[in-house]
Amino acid sequence: MTSRLRSTNSGDALNSRAPRRRTVVKAVAATAVLAAPLAAALPARAAEAPVFLHGVASGDPLPDGILLWTRVTPTSQAIPGSGLGPDTEVSWTVARDKAFTSVVATGSTVATAATDHTVKADIRGLQPATDYWFRFSSGGTDSPVARTRTTPAADASVAGLRFGVVSCANWEAGYFSAYRHLAARGDLDAWLHLGDYIYEYKSGEYGTRGTVVRPHAPANEILTLADYRTRHGRYKTDPDLQALHHKAPVVAIWDDHEFADNSWSGGAVNHTEGAEGTWSARQAAAKQAYFEWMPVRPAIAGTTYRRLRFGKLADLALLDLRSFRSQQASTASGSVDDPDRTITGRAQLDWLKSGLKSSDTTWRLVGNSVMISPFAVGSLSADLLKPLAKLLGLPQEGIAVNTDQWDGYTDDRRELLAHLRSNAIRNTVFLTGDIHMAWANDVPVDAGTYPLSPSAATEFVVTSMTSDNLDDIVKVPEGVVSAVASPIIRAANRHVHWVDTDRHGYGVLDITADRAQMDYYVLSDRTNPNATSSWARSYRTRSGTQTVERTYDPV
Repeated sequence: MTSRLRSTNSGDALNSRAPRRRTVVKAVAATAVLAAPLAAALPARAAEAPVFLHGVASGDPLPDGILLWTRVTPTSQAIPGSGLGPDTEVSWTVARDKAFTSVVATGSTVATAATDHTVKADIRGLQPATDYWFRFSSGGTDSPVARTRTTPAADASVAGLRFGVVSCANWEAGYFSAYRHLAARGDLDAWLHLGDYIYEYKSGEYGTRGTVVRPHAPANEILTLADYRTRHGRYKTDPDLQALHHKAPVVAIWDDHEFADNSWSGGAVNHTEGAEGTWSARQAAAKQAYFEWMPVRPAIAGTTYRRLRFGKLADLALLDLRSFRSQQASTASGSVDDPDRTITGRAQLDWLKSGLKSSDTTWRLVGNSVMISPFAVGSLSADLLKPLAKLLGLPQEGIAVNTDQWDGYTDDRRELLAHLRSNAIRNTVFLTGDIHMAWANDVPVDAGTYPLSPSAATEFVVTSMTSDNLDDIVKVPEGVVSAVASPIIRAANRHVHWVDTDRHGYGVLDITADRAQMDYYVLSDRTNPNATSSWARSYRTRSGTQTVERTYDPV
């Protein structure tokens, strides 16, 4: 057995900050010094012996390998983002059983302040489709024990796969009960995080209906490498998040809030060049902290687009829709159709098209951080349109598309969907987060003439775990807005089979050779750490149909 360590070191720090709001038109913010002591990064001080306060995790499974992650706290001063703490040896052990009587891989490395005392071990030489258990050790202290799982061999016949699917976990808006309920299942091959694993806002700026349920750290908007490290460290102390990382490998992509709201290749709505440093420095800091703190194996340095395969049943293309995109269009004019504007970048779009065409699996899954299905909202009444525009980060007068989604980059979408149709590529399923609503959609080649225009793919969109959705913005009881808005949205968008604008939750995707089914689950109360979970709806796409249909039982 062999193992090797991979880590990414890039970027530099910024030295200023300014508060921002999640709107398109923003006031000029004054420069201020960094606030909130880094000590607030942890709920309690660490002991002087090395400890594993942030749990352990695994990710990006392969038939013969898995990427392991942890963060060691060598001294009480070595909190995330501090840059303090001595070099500390950390070892890992991988076994076939939870009792570690059948060890298959061991290794060690030195954790340093240069990588915020995070550790990655890229373990190879494992068996396909096999459960393993692992732990880290340092200075006589063992980490928690966690389960992980490798993927099936590339040529293996696979009867079924099951994935948890989540997005949009805002710490200040509530508790991460969705992670707890997914961890309790015990039946996941992996779980997909489709973006907004962290949020960048200052404390109090984006809570739950304007109320902070639990304060994050640092208190300021995160701008510097130390800030991003501190925020990642705060998230990794969540017990429900740790529980899920201890039960199954994660496959993660980023969206905008891992950087700043509505980010693009050259900036973000929530970034003021100069007052908040340069965008290039802030982006580099965000990426460095992300790769330090997440069990993600970048196929190309500085990006999260990559591909995983699960035997002959499915492959999974994971997109990076922030690093290469053009700036969002500011109006619903013809600029959204400009062929020079892109959401993927040329290289990534060519890579995606090539992979979809050459795939020999039954299903082609696409991890997609923003919705690809067309979405017209112009028919909504003003009392619904304005809060919906606020949720989407749009001008709140007279705009009919969300230009941060694929709707704002229609040439890329046309090219991709035409590629699927012209090459008769079947069973493409987009898995999406971001919009804080749950959707089940066909993806028509021409939404204007649907259903006469064929559907080229299907899309399952999961709602937010905690981040405000439409009823929260309007500040009405759950279900009221959805009862009004859902029929109107569906009437204007005939390819939409279902939309729930109001509830928080997660999805479970179950795949067989015959169908891909998304079971949608909702949480009782995101502000309650003991929130219950209940099944809401299920939709599936049958092999060969490229359309969605309702099914009346979860898997």
